[in-house]
Amino acid sequence: MARYTDHDVEHYERPRKRTRPRTKDRPAHDDAVDGVVVTVDRGRYTLLIGDAVVTAMKARPLGRKGVVTGDRVRVVGDVSGVDGSLARIVEVTPRTTVLRRTADDDDPVERVLVSNASQLVVVTALADPEPRTGLIDRALVAAYDAGLSPLLCLTKSDLADPEVLLSTYRSLGVPWVVTQRGPDRTILGLEAVQERLAGEVSVLVGHSGVGKSTLVNALVPDAHRKIGHVNAVTGRGRHTSTSAVLLPLPDDWAGGGWIIDTPGIRSFGLAHVKPETLIEAFPDLDEMTEDCPRGCTHGEDEPECGLDVAITDGAADPDRVTSFRRLLAARSVTDY
Repeated sequence: MARYTDHDVEHYERPRKRTRPRTKDRPAHDDAVDGVVVTVDRGRYTLLIGDAVVTAMKARPLGRKGVVTGDRVRVVGDVSGVDGSLARIVEVTPRTTVLRRTADDDDPVERVLVSNASQLVVVTALADPEPRTGLIDRALVAAYDAGLSPLLCLTKSDLADPEVLLSTYRSLGVPWVVTQRGPDRTILGLEAVQERLAGEVSVLVGHSGVGKSTLVNALVPDAHRKIGHVNAVTGRGRHTSTSAVLLPLPDDWAGGGWIIDTPGIRSFGLAHVKPETLIEAFPDLDEMTEDCPRGCTHGEDEPECGLDVAITDGAADPDRVTSFRRLLAARSVTDY
């Protein structure tokens, strides 16, 4: 027998699911504390709050808003850092910079790698594995697009002369440091690297096997990052890092600073970078393109480009224009 008859009011007014009134009012979270995201692993976020290392989850009101390494966040809940405790991220504060990439050059989905960095350090080996300028160019493009200061870090200079590679990038004005392994497995040239990193939040990117983890372990002895090896057949390294990790530089450094170690990169899509954004990173060249035809990308094949006119008039350094156009072309180069 049915629970209600046609004459019962409840028959017509049965409660519906999810009819709980909703409100636009949100908790103020006046008790929230500030933290910084150290790393992200499968929906759990490791935060540094003062001297405590805290595990947290993302609050539901944040929705699909991503939280990445380097984010400064507001946190509520158990922030003691005790084993088994879990806090909740309720707000991501505005980011100062965002380093993005896409999986491929025709992928419309941008992926945020890290946030709030000030410097992008492109780590490349001079040999074993051989340097691949395609990735260097793409990383520089990403740095200029994100408003980060670029730095080239050339490792294994005991195996090859760095001048061959540096001559390619000198006209761009990109600063560089050179390191090599010493006889007692120390890194020679580490002091120059420390000077460049002091006071900065630096993102380290590079192919696997270029010595990035070795460099991180020398800079931050407590990091204990795994070190990979280069395949003798393919000439490529094996991934040893699986996620980006924010590491504070030692307290005895003048100026302090942070480094973000990222996994070895195999793809660095630049679908999100526009030519007009890239040229703005070179103010001296940008002002020479004011009279360019509408829609000019400033590439080599563009007719009546202001850069070509400037070269003819002697107002522009041909090597610098060539280097800029190589970066521009890197957006469509697939082998890197």
